[in-house]
Amino acid sequence: MSTPSKGFTEADVPDQTGKCIIVTGANTGIGFEVARVLTSRGARVLLACRDKAKANEAIARIKHDIPSADLAFLPLDLADLSSIQTAAQLAGDEPKIDVLINNAGVMTPPLMRTKQGFELQFGVNHLGCFALTAHLLPKLRETAGARIVTTSSIAHRNADIDWNDINAENSYARMKRYSASKLANALFFYELDRRLQAINDTVISVGCHPGMAATELGRYMGPLQILNPLVKCILNSAQKGAWPTLQAATATVQPGDYYGPIGFGGVRGCSGKALISAKAQDPALARRLWDLSIRLTGVDPQLAPVQ
Repeated sequence: MSTPSKGFTEADVPDQTGKCIIVTGANTGIGFEVARVLTSRGARVLLACRDKAKANEAIARIKHDIPSADLAFLPLDLADLSSIQTAAQLAGDEPKIDVLINNAGVMTPPLMRTKQGFELQFGVNHLGCFALTAHLLPKLRETAGARIVTTSSIAHRNADIDWNDINAENSYARMKRYSASKLANALFFYELDRRLQAINDTVISVGCHPGMAATELGRYMGPLQILNPLVKCILNSAQKGAWPTLQAATATVQPGDYYGPIGFGGVRGCSGKALISAKAQDPALARRLWDLSIRLTGVDPQLAPVQ
C-alpha cells in the first residue's frame, strides 16, 4: 500500500486481520487511538500499560464502539526492568507478534528515577524501550516481515546526550533531558535497522513522531498548561497524532523510514516521510548508546555492530 499523495491518515490503514500488535502506553492519548484503529481493522491488540484499571477502562471504551474487538491487557512498567522482562515473557505466550509499537513515554517530569535508579525520562523513554525490544526480538523473528516501531519527537533535532552525566546526578533540566531521550530513541531505531539489515533479518525497524499533539504527555508542563485552549488550536489531536505511528506500523514502508506530520512545519496534519537530524544517524553515537544501553539494562539484543 503506497502513501496517499496528500498524506496518510487513519482512513488509509489497511486490514490487519490475523495480526497481533503490542502497543505500549495504550490506555490514553496516542497509544489509545492507535489501539482503537488497529482493533477496528481486525488486529489483536495487547495494551501494554502499568495500570490495570486504566487499561481495562480503555478496553471497555473501545469495545463499546467495536464489540468484536480482540484486546488484552499486558502488564508493563517501563520504569522497572524486571516488569519489562515479565511482560516480554507473557507476550511470548501469544501464537505470534507481528508488530511492537514503542509508544509509551514520559515528558518533563520533576527529577524522578526508575526502580533501578535511572533518570526517569532516559530510563523509560529509551532504556525501557531498548530492553523491551531486545527481549521481544526472538519472538518477533518468528514472523516474517514483523516490524518494530519506535516513537521519537521533533525535540530530538537540537538535542545532546550528556554522556558524562547520563543519570542526572550533577544537573537536571527537564526539557533537555526529554530531548536527549528522544534523540536516543532516534539513534536506537536507526541503529537497530542497520544491524538487522546487515544480517538480512526479516524484522524491520522504523520510527515515527507525532508532531505536537494535545495529549496527557504534557501533564508536567506546569504554567504552560494555562495556554492549553490556545495551544490545542494549533496542535494535532491525539487522534491525528496517531497517524504517523499507524503509517509506520501498517503501511508499505522501507526499513529505517521515519514518519511524522507533513503540515504546518512538520508539527500537525497528515503523515508522511519526516525529517531526522544528522546526529540521529551518526553510527558512532548510535554504537556508543547501544553499548551503554546493554551495560545499564543487562539486556543484549545479540546483534553485532555494522563495520
